[in-house]
Amino acid sequence: MSENNYLAAYERWLCEPTVDESTKAELRSICDDNEAIKQRFISYLTFGTAGLRGTMNAGTNAMNAYTVAHATQGMAALISQRGEACKARGVVIAYDSRLNSKLFAEISAEVLTANGIKVYLFDALRPTPLLSYAIGALNCIAGINITASHNPKQYNGYKAYWEDGAQISPEQADIVSAAIAANDIFRDVHRIPLKDALATGLLEYIGAELDESYLQCVQKQAVNPQAVAEAADALSVVYTPLHGTGYRLVPEVLRRIGVKHLFTVDEQMVIDGSFPTVSFPNPEYPEVFALGIEKAKSVGSDLIIATDPDADRVGIMAKGKDGMFHCLTGNQMGVLLLDYIITALKQKGQLPENAYAIKSIVSTEMATKVCRENGVTMLQTFTGFKYIGEKIIEQKQHGNDGFLFAFEESYGYLRGDYAKDKDAVVATMLIVEMAAYYHAKKMTLIDAMDDVYQRYGHYRDGVENLYMEGLTGLENMRRLMQSLRNDPPRAFGNIRIVKMLDYLSQRVTCFDSGTTENTGMDTADVLSFVTQENDTIVIRPSGTEPKIKIYFLVSATTAKDADRKLGIYRPAIQNLTKI
Repeated sequence: MSENNYLAAYERWLCEPTVDESTKAELRSICDDNEAIKQRFISYLTFGTAGLRGTMNAGTNAMNAYTVAHATQGMAALISQRGEACKARGVVIAYDSRLNSKLFAEISAEVLTANGIKVYLFDALRPTPLLSYAIGALNCIAGINITASHNPKQYNGYKAYWEDGAQISPEQADIVSAAIAANDIFRDVHRIPLKDALATGLLEYIGAELDESYLQCVQKQAVNPQAVAEAADALSVVYTPLHGTGYRLVPEVLRRIGVKHLFTVDEQMVIDGSFPTVSFPNPEYPEVFALGIEKAKSVGSDLIIATDPDADRVGIMAKGKDGMFHCLTGNQMGVLLLDYIITALKQKGQLPENAYAIKSIVSTEMATKVCRENGVTMLQTFTGFKYIGEKIIEQKQHGNDGFLFAFEESYGYLRGDYAKDKDAVVATMLIVEMAAYYHAKKMTLIDAMDDVYQRYGHYRDGVENLYMEGLTGLENMRRLMQSLRNDPPRAFGNIRIVKMLDYLSQRVTCFDSGTTENTGMDTADVLSFVTQENDTIVIRPSGTEPKIKIYFLVSATTAKDADRKLGIYRPAIQNLTKI
């Protein structure tokens, strides 16, 4: 928007009779802060394949009751285009523990039902993977989940799913975006009270019956349940949901598989969207385990598991030989689980001939080696479990039912095709089963990781985040990516670059020969550089936060050499990406 337009939008919200008084009071409090007004009204939140995500404030460029309703009117347009039968199939709506999540879910239900679309609304907060599962279980045309996953407490989000259980496609997102742009945020958004929707039969609440069928699907993904039974008397596990949706179903599935000594972090079992015990409710961060470590020491546990607020990601800490608790990264856990699943299925004679796994292109190449050495195919996708879900569907359509496991370096894992999104519930179950397996060998998961390095080689994977916040952030991100494309680096430090993969142009350039070929993948704003050492550095803008993400995928025959190379790449890429 131009300066006049964003100021006009601000004034309109202040004068609009349908805007509630608390929202107007919030807006009046910034009347003398032009930058704050501009930040909130310069544009609308972008609706993409990941839906919406932003801070919870008043204004068009934020998550609030009005922008959520506006987006849902766009979703209603997408569904209505498919006809009355699809409207009758309906939409299932879930929400997490964040501030305003329940409110935003109810507003979404009000808008959809006002547009004649059937809605199934969960009666309380639920994990994200359960929403993905519910779409198929209820034969819905779409799903909506109100969550910002592991973002800080001031954020919330709106994730849109389609009938296959995966997030919507770019083409569908474009239809929603066009409808949002065509509809006035106040005049063209329809809502009816929930009690009226209930009375007409357009709204139906759903509860424990779907939890039960979901948990049955999760339990079927166990690889060797006997491992838990054999270790149950000695194995103890500490679990924390970080104030989120895992608080009920994660402990339940662990009890069902036979865990006898399960301890929860009581302070973090409290459902609270302000996340009072952590700065960031993200299981990637070691600091969220502080209370868990205290509990583990008091009960004598070697394993601490944490799930994020919407229970689609999981992180762990385990005891090492030094007696201290150490984190395993998303890449390390992905490799451990993959190796364990393949090993256990081989031992039982149940590894399918057409077995395959899936990972994102920014996740460790160690997983590719695990697959290669065990006769399993590794498929790769862009970042985002939406793409992994699509790949599972594609393989099934081609008659391949050999799916073993999928993961991303950002602590997301899935086994089974009952859902098309990452699932911390099934991942936790498998992690505990694997821990029981190694416990029988008198090994913790840290010991297990050391053993995997000995068998497959030493890999080091790192991530750097280059934040570009504020009004110029998106433009700075665009300029940096364009600069790297137009004038690509030819070395990182003293290590030469031999190949560049530009997924936006779908072109692979070999610098030594000057030849080019196709990436063989769809388009995405991602650059990948391969060095003479066969290491890879991937650069891409984040889809959910104002930052450029830089991934280092490094391998060597020794840990020392892998660390040495990582020490060259990190400062080289930091200098290269300075704006």
